Amino acid sequence: MTQAETSASPRMIAISSGKGGVGKSTVTANIAVAMADAGLRVGVVDADIYGPSIPRMLGIASEKPAMSPDQKVVPAEAHGVKVMSMAMLSDDDSPAILRGPMVTKYLQMFVRQVDWGALDVLLLDLPPGTGDIQLTLAQAFPLSGAVVVSTPQDVSLKIARRGLRMMEQVMVPILGVIENMSGFTCPECGTVTHIFHRGGGEAIAQELDVDFLGEVPLDPTVVDCGDEGRPLIRAAPESPAALAYRSIAATLAGTGGDVAGIASPFAWTLAEGTGKPAPASITKGGPSDRLAALDHSDGALFLRWADGTDRRLTDRDLRLACQCAQCREEMSGKRLLNPEDVPLDIRLTRIWSVGNYALGMAFSDGHDTGIYTFKALQAMVPTELEDV
Repeated sequence: MTQAETSASPRMIAISSGKGGVGKSTVTANIAVAMADAGLRVGVVDADIYGPSIPRMLGIASEKPAMSPDQKVVPAEAHGVKVMSMAMLSDDDSPAILRGPMVTKYLQMFVRQVDWGALDVLLLDLPPGTGDIQLTLAQAFPLSGAVVVSTPQDVSLKIARRGLRMMEQVMVPILGVIENMSGFTCPECGTVTHIFHRGGGEAIAQELDVDFLGEVPLDPTVVDCGDEGRPLIRAAPESPAALAYRSIAATLAGTGGDVAGIASPFAWTLAEGTGKPAPASITKGGPSDRLAALDHSDGALFLRWADGTDRRLTDRDLRLACQCAQCREEMSGKRLLNPEDVPLDIRLTRIWSVGNYALGMAFSDGHDTGIYTFKALQAMVPTELEDV
């Protein structure tokens, strides 16, 4: 892979958690530094808009970022890691009082309007939960994978399971589970004592058939390091926690490759013929839920999946199948769109990717709010099949 290609499309890995207080940002900061120490070019997006903490953990001053000559934000850098965070755009004690659309705008800016340069990995430190920020990132960017951080307590593990399921629903590959605070490291002798339950993270990983990336013991030094802006991996490089971070970072460095299927993001304007994605290779036994190619002619959209199966769906059928709130009653699923109001000669005008799991479509009647999941497209009854 050339440097230009790496800069254009780093592996984007989301670090998530079902609930707050599990040490997810501490894990993110230390893994990022460990990856940088291993020679990778690493960036971190502090996607917790309302509670940013990455800059402080890495010792980054809360100064307003500079702008590059092409009007992109210049990220801060510390310990070999580039960082973009809401904390760099606001005062230390100023709350981010933002509605959903503004949060989406900032997230888009943090990824697309920052002068990251050449990166190998871009880590996204997500806020806890399964809400708007998680969904926005899954829809807007081709995430290479997600890591779920949990503590050993049953309640934390139960909520972590929900986070895993959420990522699966939007077809983000789960790279593994990290069990944080899995034991207490004695500051005098270094002995690890398991004061909470142990093994819950590994059990969930086995239950859901995902990798268990490792246990990180609770180390009192973590608190001082976070407050002082010194990652534990630098302050106590031989501690059990630091060794665990390095092991996890080494594992993640070899995961999160390109998602099988056509490259995204893309936005194809049919009339102009611009933005159409190049087809991906099809292999025997390939994933049936990955789109490998698409084309359009004679009033129909042609879809080919990575396992070689095809769909031919007419423009009008696609318009009638829209599941957005304007076309379907949200609770009952009852159709609100009157088929008689949809012209027989309606046509697709634009198609774009929605994360790894869906397509967005615009039609000649001006409608453009529908999201067509790959699962829904596969379930639609195809018309006569033709070659893509």
